[in-house]
Amino acid sequence: MTTTALKNPSEAERQLAELFSRHTPEAAQKAAFEAFARTGLPHRRMEQWKWTDVRQAVSELAPVKAEADTSIELPSNAVKLSFDGSGWTIPDELPAGINIFLKSGGHDFAQADALPVGALAASMTGYSSKDMLMIEVSAKVDRPLVLAYQGGGDAAFSRVVFVVRENCHVDIFEHYSGGAGFSSFLTEFGLAEGASVKRTLLQEASQQEVTAITTTAHLDTKAVFTQSALSFGGKLCRIETHLEHKGEGAEATLNGAYLAASGYHTDFTTHVTHGAESCVTSQLTKGAVADGGRGVFQGKFLVPRTVGQFTDAEMQHQALLLENGAEIFAKPELEIYADDVECEHGNTSGQLDEDALFYMQQRGIPKPEARALLTEAFIAEALEEAHDDVRAQLVDATRRFLRNQRGG
Repeated sequence: MTTTALKNPSEAERQLAELFSRHTPEAAQKAAFEAFARTGLPHRRMEQWKWTDVRQAVSELAPVKAEADTSIELPSNAVKLSFDGSGWTIPDELPAGINIFLKSGGHDFAQADALPVGALAASMTGYSSKDMLMIEVSAKVDRPLVLAYQGGGDAAFSRVVFVVRENCHVDIFEHYSGGAGFSSFLTEFGLAEGASVKRTLLQEASQQEVTAITTTAHLDTKAVFTQSALSFGGKLCRIETHLEHKGEGAEATLNGAYLAASGYHTDFTTHVTHGAESCVTSQLTKGAVADGGRGVFQGKFLVPRTVGQFTDAEMQHQALLLENGAEIFAKPELEIYADDVECEHGNTSGQLDEDALFYMQQRGIPKPEARALLTEAFIAEALEEAHDDVRAQLVDATRRFLRNQRGG
């Protein structure tokens, strides 16, 4: 693959094409890169990326110094898999019901055209991480899996595929702690009938890093997928989830929270297709943005006419502008063609309740501390579905952010 596949490539796109040409891709990787090349790095002239311009943010691939706070205490019984930008470290002993395979990159990525940065990760698996990681869950696993991502150098790419068998369950905690100038991570979930996944994500990065975390999930009959994510952004960060209900009675919870300091950008984008009857989706996203920070929320529920009957779906986005100069952009959408559904969405943004602030100050709490406490409580609601063993870690990370914002 040469730069001629890309139209008027930027320096970063030229470097990506060069990296791709260094290894011998399989047909599926070639197809994924060709899908990426049709658009190149996403930019503001693409409707779904108008507030998150990756092409502008990634002028070239260059290493950065990792500055993220990685002091996270993991559950004592966790099974840890580590990615360092060049490959995976996998423990010798795995719990019953977990099988891990390192596969070649020759695995089709069906949504390559819709997800350009996901397609990039699928095509570049052989460059940075040698092999695609496939995790098969064939029991109700009683120990959480921890996937720790820390890139290195100028770019990092990874692809992980979870196959969760019928009536099986797994808890997953993913920690993205930065380390590369540009990172694209792709995770795919396939849940069989009655399967369930509880997934918790924490994303941190320095102000020089661009990170894309792309997820696809397909839910069979009565499968349950619960996702809780906390993002602190970076120069630019996008957490994008595309989920499809493919079997009757499937349930999805997609919750998340973002906090953006000055100079940080974080984007939550989701697309849910109700492709079967009597499926349920619940989504709550909350954000808090400081002066000079930017938060983005885009959510879409698609309910087709013939297969989407009896859908129950709710989407809520609520955000706080902590200071003047904070920016929040939101676009919730419902595209409904079925006629027997219950669907709703809400979107609000504003400042902290002045009456609540006054009440706390009257009880001797200094205003900066009162603001931090109210913001923490506001954000914590979006993290209530996180795994018990890591929920406190997410709240602690939120507290550290707010303490830094008030300068103490």
